[in-house]
Amino acid sequence: MKIAVIGQSLFGQEVYCHLREEGHEVVGVFTVPDKDGKADPLGLKADKDGVPVFKFPRWRARGQALPNVVATYQALGAELNVLPFCSQFIPMEIISAPRHGSIIYHPSLLPRHRGASAINWTLIHGDKKGGFTIFWADDGLDTGDLLLQKECEILPDDTVSTLYSRFLFPEGVKGMVQAVKLIAEGRAPRLPQPEDGATYEGIQKKETAQINWDQPAEAIHNWIRGNDKVPGAWTEACGQKLTFFSSTLSTEGLVPEGETLPIPGAHRPGVVTGAGLILFGNDDRMLLVKSIQLEDGKMIPASQLFRGADSTGLELTEEDLVTAEAVRGAWKRILPNVVEVEDSTDFFKSGAASLDVVRLVEEVKELCDGLELENEDIYMATTFGDFMQLLVRKMRGDNKESQCVIDHVEKTVNKLTLRMPHQLFIGGAFVDAEGAKTYETINPTDGSVICQVSLAQVSDVDKAVAAAKDAFEHGLWGKISARDRGRLLYRLADLLEQQQEELATIEALDAGAVYTLALKTHVGMSIQTFRYFAGWCDKIQGATIPINQARPNRNLTMTRKEPIGVCGIVIPWNYPLMMLSWKMAACLAAGNTVVIKPAQVTPLTALKFAELTLKAGIPKGVINVLPGSGSVVGQRLSDHPDVRKIAFTGSTEVGKRIMKSCALSNVKKVSLELGGKSPLIIFADCDLRKAVQMGMSSVFFNKGENCIAAGRLFVEDSIHDQFVQRVVEEVGKMKIGSPLDRDTSHGPQNHQAHLQKLVEYCQRGVKEGATLVCGGNQVPRPGFFFEPTVFTDVEDHMFIAREESFGPVMIISRFASGDVDAVLSRANATEFGLASGVFTRDISKALYVSDKLEAGTVFVNTYNKTDVAAPFGGFKQSGFGKDLGEAALNEYLRVKTVTFEY
Repeated sequence: MKIAVIGQSLFGQEVYCHLREEGHEVVGVFTVPDKDGKADPLGLKADKDGVPVFKFPRWRARGQALPNVVATYQALGAELNVLPFCSQFIPMEIISAPRHGSIIYHPSLLPRHRGASAINWTLIHGDKKGGFTIFWADDGLDTGDLLLQKECEILPDDTVSTLYSRFLFPEGVKGMVQAVKLIAEGRAPRLPQPEDGATYEGIQKKETAQINWDQPAEAIHNWIRGNDKVPGAWTEACGQKLTFFSSTLSTEGLVPEGETLPIPGAHRPGVVTGAGLILFGNDDRMLLVKSIQLEDGKMIPASQLFRGADSTGLELTEEDLVTAEAVRGAWKRILPNVVEVEDSTDFFKSGAASLDVVRLVEEVKELCDGLELENEDIYMATTFGDFMQLLVRKMRGDNKESQCVIDHVEKTVNKLTLRMPHQLFIGGAFVDAEGAKTYETINPTDGSVICQVSLAQVSDVDKAVAAAKDAFEHGLWGKISARDRGRLLYRLADLLEQQQEELATIEALDAGAVYTLALKTHVGMSIQTFRYFAGWCDKIQGATIPINQARPNRNLTMTRKEPIGVCGIVIPWNYPLMMLSWKMAACLAAGNTVVIKPAQVTPLTALKFAELTLKAGIPKGVINVLPGSGSVVGQRLSDHPDVRKIAFTGSTEVGKRIMKSCALSNVKKVSLELGGKSPLIIFADCDLRKAVQMGMSSVFFNKGENCIAAGRLFVEDSIHDQFVQRVVEEVGKMKIGSPLDRDTSHGPQNHQAHLQKLVEYCQRGVKEGATLVCGGNQVPRPGFFFEPTVFTDVEDHMFIAREESFGPVMIISRFASGDVDAVLSRANATEFGLASGVFTRDISKALYVSDKLEAGTVFVNTYNKTDVAAPFGGFKQSGFGKDLGEAALNEYLRVKTVTFEY
């Protein structure tokens, strides 16, 4: 079909492009004249495609169609006029000329909201349903016969921009194309518009957008959002005209405490808080405004209304200056009439419109490695100088607060200068604990104090949870797409990789981890984990489910997987960064926010990680880090009514207490990875060399501070002595020393109390009659070093056969040759079930044993082989729930079932 497209804007451009893709011939495009030297997108695209473009400033004079315009149009031979968005008055001589007439897009459900500003009025009136209409043009004002309508739900905080972007634009384009298809197929209806329910409202202008305060909060909210962004709802206050944007009725948990803002005519003064400006309706209900435009045109966060102008600016690096010139070039392209873009050049006063805001956001994304700006950012920084300051802050870490107050502790270690935060991390800022309380974190290599670390109190937990809740319910984190969330996690993984030497050194310093192992495992697997779950962000999907139909109607049931909300994570001290990553990556990928308590004895990599989240651009409040004691911080997280999930790795005893607190507080979702006493069965038909190698690793890996360490080795009688001999030989080769020495294979235990427990554990083993083959003592040197230890002749009733050491202690027991079921019975005779292993060349035996072992992980002819894609978690009193793999996502999601009838 031959079509004339009459209109403008990106919407018009998209309709034009889709019509051509459908095979229609666009014989001409009629659009508005260039403005300030800039062509409209519709005309620009058509011109590139070689389609005739006409830019008549007007179509008629003194009520009569201009003959030359009509003649130009008629020469094209159009069979249908398509008006996707048109601000010009088109005479009936043009409207009625084609064989199929003309169709027009209107952004409301006609006959409601006829006239201009239909989207504004949909919101102002608080309509619960919105949508668009495609109708046959006539000589009335939006009164023509209906061809097609589509509706959508109006969300409580929708603005003109969000409603347009979410539904009216994308679905409107499809609707226009569908309407043309119906016309081409001869199936297009002409349904007379009913007059019942018809409304007409005029164009919203700035002078008519003043707020009437004598109405309920919901009506005020609707007025503000209905005028957001154009023309902007305003009021007189502070001796000037203030225009309000980004309004919400979601004020749960907000306390109206702050500096008051007297507003003439308002039921109560407004209150400026950290979340924004709280306003009140005549029903005493609250609403929150997050952005304010001052009379001089400057847009500011509402929370900063009473703050003085900040004259301090970032000093731009050479790299920043290169970026600034590239961005300056983008401004020149968008503002062709500006001869030179100076720091004082104002984007909007130089002729930019809302379409140019979208373009600038996209230009910045290309120039700055995918940096995501919000349209709001451009309105907040309208001059080039302010815009570059904002942009550099975003590139360095999201906001101004991210740059400032990090009081690093600096140490030169491992040929590196470590810069370590030591305060609590709450709401995107490093802060002191309540009462400035601190504690010492100790270097296990020599027992020296590394630094003072802030010690979180109950009130600090409450602040962190409030920050996480606000970020989840009101912040950018919940608004960005899942794919953008994944992009942020990929960026965080890249930063972890860039800082891997520093992070591994901090792990060696704070946790006693051997540096080479920390580089490969503690840090290396952390990087892999964030990359793995970053890829999952946009693949979390529900399902459609066939159910019995409510005949004669039909039903559709679907499920949605949603984030839970604020999650509390409590991690142990053996793998400080890796345990953080195992839980947090899945939690964030699912869309939750986090308050994490690192182990009190190993807080430093978690705090360094928090600093990197700022550089990655993770929005403030999404991640909060609270060093402190389990009895205070962990307990408060378990009890807190706004925390919806606890993920814990630690002892079974503490896990039980957490589970009880979660049940009694608000029935939190819980996942627990608890103690273990993992059996490793070595059969005589194994590859003995590999069994010895892997047996050593199963016990002594990471100094034995390994949750899945083989707590007890069962060795078949016929190879027992040979196995023990080879193990003792290998133990003798182990180099005990500083974790930063590259040839060290065995570093210090994590902390003094744990070292003492290992000494007592071995003493009890000897007392009960087990044979101490080697080790069993503290190494006579500074620090918390313990000898790699081997016990044999360990009987099932002994303490060391039943309880884990969580240290470098190998417990070896014999079993009779060929008695598979007996050794399985002994291996399973424990309340723990975290991991297990078997070595044999007999595949049938391996399958049988792996089937019978009661553990969440079974290793066959290997050990410690975990991977980010493989689920990890225990059975019995080793806990429930999974880390890693797709299964881990389910720990941080809730499933909602939605059923439709139609």
